[in-house]
Parts: sequence; structure tokens; C-alpha cells
Amino acid sequence: MNQKLRNLVQQLGEAIHESVSESEQIAGVVKDIRKQGFDVLLMLEATIGLNELEQQPPAQLDEPDEEGQSGSRSFTAQDLNFLKSLRISIEEHEERR
Repeated sequence: MNQKLRNLVQQLGEAIHESVSESEQIAGVVKDIRKQGFDVLLMLEATIGLNELEQQPPAQLDEPDEEGQSGSRSFTAQDLNFLKSLRISIEEHEERR
């Protein structure tokens, strides 16, 4: 991973931390828990995964079909892995019009 990408991932982690730290909703719940006589230790773990995007020619990106609607396109390997992680399967050979 190059240095610029590392810096961006670090910025993302800091932004997530800041969002949680400044959340009024989280602060309110923590305050309510303390009112019940408990101290709160909040530890969150964020896993940031990166997959390099497959480059596609601009002409293949979401072109309208004959009726002006955006038609379905082929799934990328990342799309298929994500769907599989959600236990969603698709037919490998979809019928084309």
C-alpha cells in the first residue's frame, strides 16, 4: 500500500473515531448509563478493507436500455464476493434480451 493510501485510511479511521466521540446520541446513552451507577468503557474496532476497483471502459458503465431505463450489468468479482458474504446467490447465466 502506498503512503498516500495509508494516509487516507488513517484519516478515515480518525474520522470514524471523531464521529463516535462527538455523537450526541452516544453521549446521551452513556450519561443515562452513568446515572444508573455504572462507568462506561466503550471500545470499538473498525476493520477497513480495500479492494482495487476493476477498470471498465466508460461506455460500459450503466448505459440506458431501449426504454431509457438503466439496465442490469454484469457483477464484478467484488460484487459477487459481497453478495456471497451476505449469503445471496445469483444465477450464473442470466438470460439476455
